Amino acid sequence: MPLLKQYFLWLLLVLALPGCVDPFEPDVLDSPPKYLVVNGFINLSGVTTIRLSRTQSIAGGAAPLVEPKATVTIVDETGAPYTLTEQTPGTYVSAALNLSPGRKYQLRLRTAAGREYASALVAAKVTPPIESLRWALENGRVQVYVNTRDATNSTRYYRWSYAETWQFETPYYSGLEYVGGRVQPRTEDVSTCWTTVNSSSIELSSTARLSQDVVANFPLVLLPGNSVKLRVKYSVLVRQYAQTPEEYAYWELLKANTETVGSLFDPVPSQLTGNVRSLTDDTETVIGYVGASTETQKRLFISSSELPATVYETGYKCPRPDTVLLGGINGAFGNGAVVPLFGVYGPPLTSILVGYATAPADCADCRRRGTNKRPDFWQ
Repeated sequence: MPLLKQYFLWLLLVLALPGCVDPFEPDVLDSPPKYLVVNGFINLSGVTTIRLSRTQSIAGGAAPLVEPKATVTIVDETGAPYTLTEQTPGTYVSAALNLSPGRKYQLRLRTAAGREYASALVAAKVTPPIESLRWALENGRVQVYVNTRDATNSTRYYRWSYAETWQFETPYYSGLEYVGGRVQPRTEDVSTCWTTVNSSSIELSSTARLSQDVVANFPLVLLPGNSVKLRVKYSVLVRQYAQTPEEYAYWELLKANTETVGSLFDPVPSQLTGNVRSLTDDTETVIGYVGASTETQKRLFISSSELPATVYETGYKCPRPDTVLLGGINGAFGNGAVVPLFGVYGPPLTSILVGYATAPADCADCRRRGTNKRPDFWQ
């Protein structure tokens, strides 16, 4: 066959391939099993928080199903109980505890339906302190690193979580508010606020293959150089946990299943359970791993004055201020979606109030995105 003819045949075949591919839409169970999910750890030197929920179909898009009105208890190897109370539906907290690191602990719970569960007895781990947090400007981005070490070489397996807090300001300043059918001066500043978000990624590191139990410059948080979080001042509170090899393996598998799935070369999702089992039904699947350790913390601040001058994202897309005449203030401000900024006077060069400059509340009241109460730790 002539070479040119072969070429055209291959070209036609390649062009025809996309039309032969049908989208794959796997069947989704209408009523999938609602597995119990146990999220949390036993905090030896502080408050233990345990969250109970149920799995559900990914097709519904609804909020997680919490497991309320359960009885949750920490029990040590001698049988001594420490009861948790329900703070909000599905969230159970203990008093501030000071548990012995020389004992083993487990979590026991009984649901409102009378089903009983227990985690395995686990050895307690003492978490070493965070040695340092540092940040560096790399390729136009801000990278936060964590450093830690255990001189006794007994930790080896580490996990981190963190909470980010940043100060931000609204594009427009509102010095007035609409209360009881009239416009009056505001009694508090709503132009400067703070917001806090908890990390959702799983951050792990192991020194099991190293001669020294040292974690050096572990990359924890990466921010774009123009991030709105850096516009005024940014803070990150890092929490560190020591883990057993079994607990580390659970979190490593959870990370693989939730964060590194999506491309051809990513690992195939694996069955995830943990160390919690049903005492009522041995065949029931329970998801979660309850470990026991102390928690260490360290906080880092980054001010915009420490960074190169740049144009930061504001996080806002706001229209220009509008004007409402006095006769229309009830209709304009009644539902709270629009707020007054300042008074408008006229005719020119007179002091007669004729209306108010206005803006959407989302653009002038920072409490829509955070709190205007300055955090106690803020510097």
